[in-house]
Formats: sequence, C-alpha cells, structure tokens
Amino acid sequence: MRSDRILTIPNLITLARLGLLPLLLWMLAVRRYELAFWLFVAASVGDGLDGWLARRLDQRSRLGAVLDPIADKLTILGIAWILATEGLLPVWIAALMSLRDLVIVAGALAYRQVVGTLEMAPTRLSKLNTVLEFLLLALALMLANGWIVAGPWLSPALAVVAFTIVASGAQYVWVWGKKAKDHAHRH
Repeated sequence: MRSDRILTIPNLITLARLGLLPLLLWMLAVRRYELAFWLFVAASVGDGLDGWLARRLDQRSRLGAVLDPIADKLTILGIAWILATEGLLPVWIAALMSLRDLVIVAGALAYRQVVGTLEMAPTRLSKLNTVLEFLLLALALMLANGWIVAGPWLSPALAVVAFTIVASGAQYVWVWGKKAKDHAHRH
C-alpha cells in the first residue's frame, strides 16, 4: 500500500540521488570521467536501495512512486546526452531513449486526461530496460576512463538495449491504450 508519507528513508535516498545529479553531469561536462563514474555507481546503488528499502520497510509512498522514475530518467537521459555529444555513446541510442520516454509521458498525460486518474506501475520489461540502460552507461563511462576497450561486444550490447527500449515503450502503449479503450467502453 502506498502512503502519503514524504520523509521516508527511500524518499530521502531518491532525493539524494537527485541532489547528486547536477554534480555528476558537471563532472561529465568537464570530462572528469573517473569521478563521474563513481558518482554514477553511487546513484545506481541508491536506485536499487531505495526501491528495496521501500518494500522491505513498508515505506512505499506516492511521492516515491513519482520521484524514483523521474530520478532514473533524468540520470539516464542527462548522462546519455552528454556522452553522445562527447562521441562516447551513439546519438541514436540517446535519441531512442528520449523518444521512448517522451511517448510514455505523452501517453500518461493523455490517459490521465481521458480517464481522470493515473497510477503508473513499471512493468518487468521496463525495469529490465532501465537496468540495461544503466549498464550501458556504466560501460560507456568505463570506455571514457580507458578501463575497457570497445570491441565486438559493443554492437550487440547497443542492439539489446535498443530492443528493450522499443519493446518496453511499445508495451506501455499497448497496455495503457487497452486500459483507456476499456475505460471508454465502460463509460
């Protein structure tokens, strides 16, 4: 059950992730890739920890349900676009990530306009997509630091992430489109 509580441990962790984001993006912009990598690791650990603690401590909240995906998307898109402008990530993958999120947000707003309420819940495919996007960004940061070299693994990795981006976006369109259609038939 989600509560209206604001000051929960998971929400504070999510707010800390959001607070770290400007520093992380600045470190990328000034090419301090090692520090950016470790800030990204901290944000990624925080992302896993806030959700786990929310469930474990029974501190799920409406605020957390909204803030967590916002923190994820701001982190992913901010890093992806900076890395893309630096030539460290293909622009097309950053654009695909952005397009998916734009479609989801537009669809959510349209659904709320039609139905009157919106209770978003991430699907397993969407959660997998987020994990794979985080892993891809970690690999790109490792490449930027010279810790690994691009090799034959890079194209398949990009293809897998691109597939989950498209598939999870299509899944949201399908599921929420069906819910809106069912709602329209009932009313």
